[in-house]
Amino acid sequence: MSDPSRDRIERYYATVPLLFADAEDFGPLRLFVRREPGAPYYGGPGHAQPTAAGAASVGSADIARVRARQRELGVPEAFEWLAESAPALRARIEAAGLSVLRRPLMLLPPHHPLPPQPLPDGVTLRALTEDDPALPAALALPRLAFAQPPTPTAGASDRTELSRLAAELAEDGTVAAVRPTLRAGHKTLVAALAPDGTPLATGHYHPATGTTEIGGVGTLPSARRQGLAAAVTAALVGHARDHGVDTIFLAYAEETAARIYARLGFRPAGTTLLIAGQPARS
Repeated sequence: MSDPSRDRIERYYATVPLLFADAEDFGPLRLFVRREPGAPYYGGPGHAQPTAAGAASVGSADIARVRARQRELGVPEAFEWLAESAPALRARIEAAGLSVLRRPLMLLPPHHPLPPQPLPDGVTLRALTEDDPALPAALALPRLAFAQPPTPTAGASDRTELSRLAAELAEDGTVAAVRPTLRAGHKTLVAALAPDGTPLATGHYHPATGTTEIGGVGTLPSARRQGLAAAVTAALVGHARDHGVDTIFLAYAEETAARIYARLGFRPAGTTLLIAGQPARS
């Protein structure tokens, strides 16, 4: 990954949490603390100072202080950082007893054309507004798309479960919490919708400083192998570019996903490291 691209991605990781969180510094480390309810953010290096220099000075006591603060807040002991910017940090984090996962990154070249992708008959794409009737189900869909072990693939069963989860998210305040974020433009959520309005695939992005990470691209189990993930990804790219974003990247966990993104024009762009089991942020 070229230095300019890495710098943009690193700046994004340091900036986008500040839309939703306050920053607390612990020497060479920084912890983002949510101001409102939502999936918690991470600690990591290089947010208050250049990562390479900061990571070199990270000690076990610094890591312990961040973890103690996370326990005090009642949030997972999560860390996330760019591997290339802090090559020594993984060993220090693992020495502290935390398991680290590797997530390769892919970057879409700024001038690479990405036209809309084909959709099955009757399926439409839509960027959801705060009052969209599909919003609760779209927010619930990743719980089925990324479930481990995978959910059953029978259409009736996963649609029934999707409806149940959507009602649960409406009741527990999750949907209400997301609406202001959509209204302010801090988050864009795109869904591929069946003719009856059921979300079949979703994905989102949060823009900051002309850069964004596409995330949460997932498909309802019964709707897989129809090109929906590619169509949602292309729609997110188009929407982001139309709104002034020119650096677009993503992370992946499985090679099947990487092959989809490579066909769309994304290219390898370094690696992000994170703690095993830490919550996904959406």
